[in-house]
Amino acid sequence: MIEVIHLSKSFGNLEAVKDISFSVKKGQFFAFLGVNGAGKSTTISMITSELVPTRGKVMIDGRNVLEESMNIKKMIGVVFQDTVLDQDLTAYENLQCRAALYGIMGKTFMKRFNELVDIFDMGDFMDRPLKHLSGGQRRRIDIARALIHRPQLLILDEPTTGLDPGTRKMIWANIEKLRQEEGLTVFLTTHYMEEADQASYVVIIDHGRIAAKGTPHELKNCYAQDTLYLYDVSEDDVRKLHRAYQAIDHGYAIRLNDVQEATKLILRYPQLFIDYEIIKGDMDNVFLNVTGKKGDVNEDDVYINA
Repeated sequence: MIEVIHLSKSFGNLEAVKDISFSVKKGQFFAFLGVNGAGKSTTISMITSELVPTRGKVMIDGRNVLEESMNIKKMIGVVFQDTVLDQDLTAYENLQCRAALYGIMGKTFMKRFNELVDIFDMGDFMDRPLKHLSGGQRRRIDIARALIHRPQLLILDEPTTGLDPGTRKMIWANIEKLRQEEGLTVFLTTHYMEEADQASYVVIIDHGRIAAKGTPHELKNCYAQDTLYLYDVSEDDVRKLHRAYQAIDHGYAIRLNDVQEATKLILRYPQLFIDYEIIKGDMDNVFLNVTGKKGDVNEDDVYINA
């Protein structure tokens, strides 16, 4: 669906995006991560043809976005960080106006409108002005606005920031349903790493360059450490493992390179493993390590030479 080829963008002497390449498959849930200022929004603006690349190109469904901008825009729905809806219009009026821009009116509009109202449970507030709605309600309308013309590609730029967990869960369940039923391709930027963990593929950008890419599982294996939590043991017992450790409530945390290392420890010291758990490294660890904010061992950690 998306092919980014040696893409770069400069603003004077500032090179915001530096020769990046990646692809997004049709129907894929793709996460594009980076700290603020890393180049995410600049890249999205080039994908949607709002910005012209300094070098390289973007292809959407095999078409060059600069050569077929108007046709490609009809294929894309975008949910921006900030709402683009009219605060004085009702929710219904906002959706009606946006649909009209795509030539969707009359019975065709009402059919799609009713579908989206049902999907995102918006029936109770369609006749209220947007300025009187909660953040979660406005966000649902924003997403419905992006979907009103049945796009093939949905770009979500931090769509759930500030929403309560229940609303976030509902929104993601319905977007995933649309992805499965309508073959929708989803391109996400987010600061919630648990959302990125559900993606099929992840690209992390840092200082305008791609710093890491792969499936969440691949990235966690490469960049995140697993942790063994050992309970109801003495510090003398923990020292026998010859691993760096840190005291926690009722036990000790021991960093591991991988789960296989834990297996070896269990087989070698079975008497110590009466009460324990192993927690896999997560996407938060991946993101912090890849973007340079290394998850260094706490100063209170104790190092034991093997």
